[in-house]
Amino acid sequence: MSDGTQARRTVIYLLDQVLGEGRLLAECYAAGALERLTPEDRARTQRLTLQTLRSLERADRVLQKHLKKATPLTVQNALRLGTVELCHGAAAHGVVNDMVAIISKHRRHGQLKGLVNAVLRKVADQGPVEWAKLRVPRLPKWLRKPLADAWGAEAMLEIEAAHYAGAPLDITGKPGADLSALGGAVLATGSHRLKDAGQVSALAGYAAGDWWVQDAAAALPAQMLQAKAGERVLDLCAAPGGKTMQMAASGASVTAVDTSASRMERLQENLTRTGLTADLVVGDALEQGGQFDAVLLDAPCSATGTIRRHPDLPHAKDGSAFGALIELQAQMLAHAWSLVKPGGRMVFCTCSLLPDEGECQIEDALEMFPDMSVDRDVLPPLGIDPAWITEEGGLRLRPDYWPQQGGMDGFYMALLRKSA
Repeated sequence: MSDGTQARRTVIYLLDQVLGEGRLLAECYAAGALERLTPEDRARTQRLTLQTLRSLERADRVLQKHLKKATPLTVQNALRLGTVELCHGAAAHGVVNDMVAIISKHRRHGQLKGLVNAVLRKVADQGPVEWAKLRVPRLPKWLRKPLADAWGAEAMLEIEAAHYAGAPLDITGKPGADLSALGGAVLATGSHRLKDAGQVSALAGYAAGDWWVQDAAAALPAQMLQAKAGERVLDLCAAPGGKTMQMAASGASVTAVDTSASRMERLQENLTRTGLTADLVVGDALEQGGQFDAVLLDAPCSATGTIRRHPDLPHAKDGSAFGALIELQAQMLAHAWSLVKPGGRMVFCTCSLLPDEGECQIEDALEMFPDMSVDRDVLPPLGIDPAWITEEGGLRLRPDYWPQQGGMDGFYMALLRKSA
């Protein structure tokens, strides 16, 4: 077996979990799926898993002419991974031998090793040419339809192209930190973007705490809130903590709340690394009390804006939980508003592409709360395109924006002011 066998075996396991059990990759990682791998194999596993999930439709189209009947999921996933690697130029010998070896050791499907061998040898011969002719993979219908209804058929194709392209690494620097050694591009919004970053913890300035990883779109809600030294600020649903660190760096007194103890541990590690401080509370946002100068609510949502980084999402989910999420967002927005001092402000945001989780929430809230208004004046200085400002005064970001620079996560955000 080759050096990559363990990584490939783990990729097949992860694909089985996502496509067979409806589990998200983050859940699998948290449960220890990558623990026994070397750092090199871990990176390879994650890269190949994401690449295969992004390319599922293409892989299946290449495979269908070589398969007369349906194969068990594990075997299909081995064939998918092999096809993706072969069509991206991997050496046929290593890929085919590994997939045959992995399936031959499978308790139930070992007898299908001959099929795997025969199919992948045909793919190695014909696949790369066929691959190049195939369309950009499309989202599953359950998600594609509402998004196409919201943004139009043409935009949908551009969004899917952004998903397929994946995402570069964006970072936010501590105020005054010199990030020039990273050699990244500085975006109009102030984030630094690295195209081929490699191992994050090995990058210049990481150990010194000069910066943290944060998508350019995700960096804008805290910029919009403009927390100031001396203010009491509340960050609800705070983990993994990029926004907490942005606000802590401004000198504000930040309380960060999240239900996940393990994610809050990671936030504390990042605070320690960057030399920043915040009061961390593991708990339910709906049970948080007090009065604050400013509140940032990054509400739980469908996460449909993050598919270019998390291509497992459309395959692990089916949209059945969206209704409950939308109700929860409305509850959280109302509760968070009660924690804002008179004359204070709040940012509501979601990493969703569905208007029901963004624009519609703010339209409903403005009707419900007479003391609420949307502040549009904070938007133009953020370095955004004025066309992204929505009718009710929020900011709508999509993965197909900035296509030449590598896109951005889909987000909605609005700054709400409470009358004094």
